[in-house]
Amino acid sequence: MIKRRNIWRELEVGFGGGSKFRILLHLALHHKEAHTKYSLVRATGLRTPTVGEHLRTLVELGWVKEYPFTPRTYQINIDHIVVKCFIDFLEKIKNIKGLATQ
Repeated sequence: MIKRRNIWRELEVGFGGGSKFRILLHLALHHKEAHTKYSLVRATGLRTPTVGEHLRTLVELGWVKEYPFTPRTYQINIDHIVVKCFIDFLEKIKNIKGLATQ
């Protein structure tokens, strides 16, 4: 039997609470760069344990790549279909006139 992926469940796990969304948003908006956990803490204003926890989940989903450098770095996985759709959505939102995007 083939196990079907529940996209709604994946989105719920991936986006989670507001803090996980902040991490994902920062990675998506700066997708050409790899980020350390510390740089994500500074960019999002979240606590280090929270960022670490959320990164583990996002890496497990395949939405974020983890590079084993010292220190470890993280980059959004632009090859993942859900991430591609998320980035496309963000690009469309950025182009709506009258919305503050910064």
